[in-house]
Amino acid sequence: PSWAPQTPTVGLLLAPNRPNPFNPVTTIAFTVPRTTGVRLTVLDSRGRLVAELVDGVVESGRHEVSWQGRDNSGRAVPSGNYFYLLQTDLGRQIRKMTLLK
Repeated sequence: PSWAPQTPTVGLLLAPNRPNPFNPVTTIAFTVPRTTGVRLTVLDSRGRLVAELVDGVVESGRHEVSWQGRDNSGRAVPSGNYFYLLQTDLGRQIRKMTLLK
């Protein structure tokens, strides 16, 4: 999406979620080359915030988080395409995932 341009950074990696498509849980992995602030969010197809999965400082290395297909209020979201956006001071990356019920 045009609202979330990717910025290439050596060592910063947002991996494909597993499984994809998923129901009801998927795992999102990312790698940062150094300790840095990270914000990992789930967005709907219009770019609106659905869920915030990580918001804080993480150590260098690989990290994994699970998303259960729920919004920030704990409500189950409908089937469809979603985006997960990794934002750091090192750059940003985005990927698409599909929830099938």
